[in-house]
Amino acid sequence: QVQFVESGGGLVQPGGSLRLSCAASGSIFSRFTMAWYRQAPGKERELAASITRGSTTYYADSVKGRFTISRDNAQNTMFLQMNSLKPEDTAVYRCNVLGPPFRTWGQGTQVTVSS
Repeated sequence: QVQFVESGGGLVQPGGSLRLSCAASGSIFSRFTMAWYRQAPGKERELAASITRGSTTYYADSVKGRFTISRDNAQNTMFLQMNSLKPEDTAVYRCNVLGPPFRTWGQGTQVTVSS
């Protein structure tokens, strides 16, 4: 069964940091490249970062140098460390496999960057 559970979001001031977590079904986590997606109000969903089973990473230009993606294969958990946050990072963040993603999505975690 495909299941994703995201946590760690919140309200933070510009320049602040947050650490997101994603727990995924073991059968999925062990087989796929995992990814963080985000969707801001009124905008389409975009890929923020991804990480292979061997921990090779990819970052969108908009987050490169500020976000760090990592995974713990033993715990079927993925993380997104977000530093130097900007108002334009405000979005709902969800995890899934790297595209095409599964149709089943978690509830996501809201990140709001505002003073």
